[in-house]
Amino acid sequence: MVKLRLKKIGRKRQPCYRIVAIDSRVKRDGRSIEELGFYNPLTNETHLNVERITLRLKHGAQASKTVFNLLRKVAI
Repeated sequence: MVKLRLKKIGRKRQPCYRIVAIDSRVKRDGRSIEELGFYNPLTNETHLNVERITLRLKHGAQASKTVFNLLRKVAI
């Protein structure tokens, strides 16, 4: 199953995350299928590829709780 979840790319005490489409059996920082956005929790900066995210969701991808909340903020 494909999931939309966060992939950590920041350093210690300065987290940054990429929003990715990834197989649910792969590790958190494992190989992703597609990168769909960016989220920085320290500055609340968010960049989302809305078209690709809606396409993935229509094809049956499940969003994690955190990604779901981010998408709800943007009203997808």
